[in-house]
Amino acid sequence: MKKGLKKLIITLSIIVFLLAGLFGYNQYQFRKAEVNFPPNGKFVTVEGIKLHYIQKGSGKPIVFLHGGVLTGNDFKKVMEMAARQGYQAISFDRPGYGYSERPKNEEVTPIVQARLIHGALKKLGIEKPIFVGHSWSGILVLSYALSYPDDVSGIVTLGAAMYKEGYPAENGDPISALVTTPIIGDAFLNTVLKSPLGTGLAKNILKETFAPEPVPSDYREAALALWLRPGHFKANREDVLAFSPTAEKISSKYKTIQHPMVIVVGNDDPFGTKEQAYRLQKDIPHAKLVILPNVAHMIPQNHPKEVMDAIQTIVK
Repeated sequence: MKKGLKKLIITLSIIVFLLAGLFGYNQYQFRKAEVNFPPNGKFVTVEGIKLHYIQKGSGKPIVFLHGGVLTGNDFKKVMEMAARQGYQAISFDRPGYGYSERPKNEEVTPIVQARLIHGALKKLGIEKPIFVGHSWSGILVLSYALSYPDDVSGIVTLGAAMYKEGYPAENGDPISALVTTPIIGDAFLNTVLKSPLGTGLAKNILKETFAPEPVPSDYREAALALWLRPGHFKANREDVLAFSPTAEKISSKYKTIQHPMVIVVGNDDPFGTKEQAYRLQKDIPHAKLVILPNVAHMIPQNHPKEVMDAIQTIVK
């Protein structure tokens, strides 16, 4: 055997061995995450898709829709406050996140997610809730209001994205492109996510998401466990890519929304949501704009009282 060929075989063998080791380690970590953070709600099936949801309290319904990192548990503090104040609080793991399934035979745009959530609420007998959308779910609650105007009683957006212009990944981003590439993306998701490289990148993203406020330790632990799973992470990156085309399609219709609305944004949010909030208030002049001083992006986790204040404004 020629030396060059022998060297190539050895090199390839080492690569295969390393990839197999990374794959095995990642699979172990994915299973461990689901053992440590099991589903804590119930399931409803819509169009053959199982959606995980959490429900607390009774009274006027409020539906909470999370952003791009974690799950319906993002609203734990707010939901507990809402239940104590006589509301029925419902939060979903959006399709593909947490323990909710994601359709495989269509592009899962904000409009598609609104359709699935609408179907879920119909099955659960939830009528005309107030919708609260954080971050990416700003476009989701507005999609819902445009698609099902008679089934909404009010809207609250929190540090939300609604327009293509100014969206942090307006034209996509390299990680999303990599993750959604056939074969290569699956290889990345199953070998790199739980590696030091993957967890290091995730920690930096979390830090940027909360900055300049600190990341709560319990949130960091849950995010690094559940977010860094192939289906969940891929759903997040697909949502990033689906945002701009949907915003281009529907943003000109925002001015037709007549529901009571409160637009809440942190003055220190690093993701350009303040400009998005100003623009939405211009398109929907009857909406109340609330700018929170010394507050960043993660309003539901760090400022639940302000979220409840916005909801109370809708009710009044």
